Amino acid sequence: MASTIKRLQDQLRLSFEGEAWHGPSVQEALDGVTAKMAAAKPIANVHTIWELVLHLAGTYGVVLRRMRGDGRQLSPEEDWPPVPEPTEENWRRDCDHLRSVNRQIRDAVAAFPDERLDLRLVDESPYSAFTQFIGLTQHDLYHAGQIVILKRLVSNER
Repeated sequence: MASTIKRLQDQLRLSFEGEAWHGPSVQEALDGVTAKMAAAKPIANVHTIWELVLHLAGTYGVVLRRMRGDGRQLSPEEDWPPVPEPTEENWRRDCDHLRSVNRQIRDAVAAFPDERLDLRLVDESPYSAFTQFIGLTQHDLYHAGQIVILKRLVSNER
């Protein structure tokens, strides 16, 4: 039987890269999205695809920070960073960064001691390490669903 760490690692991969039973992962949802599509705002007062990508990266970042013992919460600018100029180069850079921090969190979870999963990463957080790690998968899939809907809306606008 696989260890809990291995299963968490697998779930982090599936929610981000795919081959999951539930539907599209973050990467699958982002396939074919251009900078113009990512920056489009088809619904007023709703985050864009690009904003969601930056937000996902920030969330991975806060859990990595907690794993290093830093209990600071995300600032509003870290949680929802401003979108840069909507060029293809900037879009690729931000998608590459998202993939990079996803890889970093998966590597960090792989090295995490199984016996510490029920403990908090930092005193400032009310959540166990396990809850934080599995929560990342839930967060990924929540926003992947939003990306799919936004992608359909902006694809129909063309």
